[in-house]
Amino acid sequence: MRILGIETSCDETGIAIYDDKQGIMAHRLYSQIAVHADYGGVVPELASRDHVRKTIPLIREVLAQANLTPQDLDGVAYTAGPGLVGALLVGCSIGRSLAYGWDLPAVPVHHMEGHLLAPMLEEDVPEFPFVALLVSGGHTMLVRVDGIGQYELLGESVDDAAGEAFDKTAKLLGLDYPGGPALAKMAEKGTKGRFKLPRPMTDRPGLDFSFSGLKTAAATTIRKEEMDEQTHADVAYAFQEAVVDTLAIKCKRALKQCELKRLVIAGGVSANTELREKLATITAKLGGQVYYPRPEFCTDNGAMIAYAGMQRLKSGVFADLSFKATPRWPLDTLPAI
Repeated sequence: MRILGIETSCDETGIAIYDDKQGIMAHRLYSQIAVHADYGGVVPELASRDHVRKTIPLIREVLAQANLTPQDLDGVAYTAGPGLVGALLVGCSIGRSLAYGWDLPAVPVHHMEGHLLAPMLEEDVPEFPFVALLVSGGHTMLVRVDGIGQYELLGESVDDAAGEAFDKTAKLLGLDYPGGPALAKMAEKGTKGRFKLPRPMTDRPGLDFSFSGLKTAAATTIRKEEMDEQTHADVAYAFQEAVVDTLAIKCKRALKQCELKRLVIAGGVSANTELREKLATITAKLGGQVYYPRPEFCTDNGAMIAYAGMQRLKSGVFADLSFKATPRWPLDTLPAI
């Protein structure tokens, strides 16, 4: 069985074809960084227009790359939410229309379920149950996963997500959009211990996150200091260290609370090397293991949507002739497979 996956939830157009026996047959990703860089962040209307321009050409490229025709497919999966409503509508309308024209079932996919299942695209696949840390520009959450669709929300960000805090702090440091990766690179030259920033909400029970105060603490430090090149790097180091420590403390707490030893991390921030190393150390001390997708599948991509769509299609889930974009869609409302 083969399925086409379409991802257009924000500022990346991702297209992929997944085969349940061969795995990923082809995938392409177009990033809109150049479109939004001048504005310092994603402009929703520009994102939607760029998806309109890029989605169909990328689908053609992926079909050619896999040496397939639409007649070789068994379904079309598309991100239905959460995300920017205009961007979602592009993928929903194209995916639903192609499925109708090709006489194939159409499968709406939850964006965060795609991220959560992205490690399943690798050779070393985690077994259920596990704890998942979903950490990106728009979301930071901890979820207990007992199976596909069997999700218990353990904690989430009450304000800025970790990736959003990375980007905002990077902007304070004068870095271009997207700032998260640039801040991580700057932090490599930083000095450990020069600045100490707070680990928000780690001194109280619970698994929720808050990063707006950490961003404010970084901003205060920047205003107080003479900001030469080394000081920029030192603030970046302290900020990244604080985010990584906060996420690690909460992950360790979640694993102990759930009495589990397997941890999955996914989403754009999961590509951060320091975070991966810290979580690997923590899970090893607990006698467990951490799982994550390769870097190209950490950010938004069509492969994760194709995989998640395949699992839903196999269970008999597909859309009628209507389609709906759902910009806000709680993960724990999904039906279990």
